[in-house]
Amino acid sequence: MSQSLYIDPLDILFLRDNHLFGDSGDSSRAQMPPWPSVFAGAIRSRMIADAGASIAALKSGDLPAPLDGILGTPEQPGDFTLGDITIHHQPDNGDWDVYSPLPADLTITGSVEEPTIHVLKPQELPAALATSNNSSQLPLLRIDGQAKPVSGFWLNSAGWQAHLRGETPAVAQLKHQSELWMLESRLGIALDANQRSARDGALYTSDAIAMHPNTGFGVTVHGADGQLPACGLLRLGGDGRGASVSPTDNAASPEPDWKTIQQTGRFRLILPSPGLFPGGSQLPGCGDNGHWQFGDISARLVSQVVPRLEVVSGWDMASHAPKTAQRCVPTGAVYWFEGFDGDIEALRKLSETGLWDHTTDNAHASRRAEGFNRVVIANA
Repeated sequence: MSQSLYIDPLDILFLRDNHLFGDSGDSSRAQMPPWPSVFAGAIRSRMIADAGASIAALKSGDLPAPLDGILGTPEQPGDFTLGDITIHHQPDNGDWDVYSPLPADLTITGSVEEPTIHVLKPQELPAALATSNNSSQLPLLRIDGQAKPVSGFWLNSAGWQAHLRGETPAVAQLKHQSELWMLESRLGIALDANQRSARDGALYTSDAIAMHPNTGFGVTVHGADGQLPACGLLRLGGDGRGASVSPTDNAASPEPDWKTIQQTGRFRLILPSPGLFPGGSQLPGCGDNGHWQFGDISARLVSQVVPRLEVVSGWDMASHAPKTAQRCVPTGAVYWFEGFDGDIEALRKLSETGLWDHTTDNAHASRRAEGFNRVVIANA
C-alpha cells in the first residue's frame, strides 16, 4: 500500500549537495531535486515524534508497535520505502500539475523562452571507431546545425507518459525551474563552541531554494501502513526549516506499452532517483559483455547515457555522525536494452522494488528504505 504527501515549504530550504564548505569565503550549493534521504529522514522523524518515541528508540529497536515493523532499525529497516519525488505546481487560475526531472536522453536547445526538444537515439558506430564503452551503441544527438543546450527544464506528467511510450514530449509539457523556484544566497558565520561567539574570519554563503507560491513537493511512501502524518509540520533540509505536510491523492504512475516490450524485447530503464551500484555506472547484474541478468529476467545492454557521477552522504541522526560518502549515478540516467527474456511482470515489478543487487544490498539497507535505486521502465 502506498500513500502520498504534499510537502509545502514555509520558508527557504537549504537542500545542500555533498560539496564541502566551511572555510572563509566558501559557498555551499543547493541540490535539486534533493537526495531522497532528505524526505525519508524528515518523514520518519515526524512519525517517531508522533508516536512519543525518540531516535534512540529507533537505534535500539525499541519503537512501539506498529512503528517497529514499519521503520525497523537503521541496520534492518522495516517496510517503509520512499517512492516518487515530484514537484507539484499550480499556476495562477490553473490546475495542479506534477513535474519530474528531465531524463538524460532528452536534450533541450534554443532558449528558455523558445526551447526545442531533441531525443537521443542509440546508433552503432562504424567498425573503424573504437571506444571504452561496454555497450555496442552510443546515444547520438542529431540536429541540423550548431545549437546551445539549455538546462533547468522539468517535464510534467503528460510529457512523462509520452516519453515512456517512446514519443517526443511537447514543448508545452516542459517548465523551467525559474517558474518553480528561485535560488537565493544567504550569508552565514561559523560559531566557536568554546567561546560561544562568532569565529573570526569564518564568513560563508549558502545557496537556498525559495519555492514559488502554490509550489511544493509530492512524495510517495510505500509500507507506511497508514502511519504517515496527516497534518502539521516537518523539519526539512539543512537547519531544519519548516514545511507543512498534508495527504494528497496517489497519482497514477505513467507506464509504457508493456505489450510492445514483450513483443519486441526492447526497453529503456530510467533512474528517477540516484543509483548506488557496486560497479559505478554499471547496473547490478550487468557483465562487461553487456549481458544483464537480474533475477529471472535477462536482456542485452546496447547503450546508455549517464551524466557525471555524483557523491552522496548525509547525516545519520541515529548515530549522530556523517553517513559514508558514496558515488552514485545521477537521477535521469538512461539505459537501453534489447533481447528481453523472462516474465514481463518481473520487469514491471522493478518499478516497485527498485534495482538492488541482493548479494550486496545488506550493506545499503538504509539507502534502500530512503528511495535510492528506483527505476522506471520505458519503451525504446
